[in-house]
Amino acid sequence: MNPTALVMSIGTITPALAIGAIGAAGLIAMARNPQVADKIQISMIVAIAFAEAIAIYALVVALLLKFIA
Repeated sequence: MNPTALVMSIGTITPALAIGAIGAAGLIAMARNPQVADKIQISMIVAIAFAEAIAIYALVVALLLKFIA
């Protein structure tokens, strides 16, 4: 199997699942306590950005494998 495809498949599926879990938890928290929805939304966006960074790192590794190795 192509290592680039393996890195990208694992490197994009796991952050996608993490972003879904973060979004679901944020929506549940906002539904339970609407007064602090703004603070929850900001924290949720920051957490999603960190999860998305992992996918970007996987892209960099996949490109390194493709063009250097």
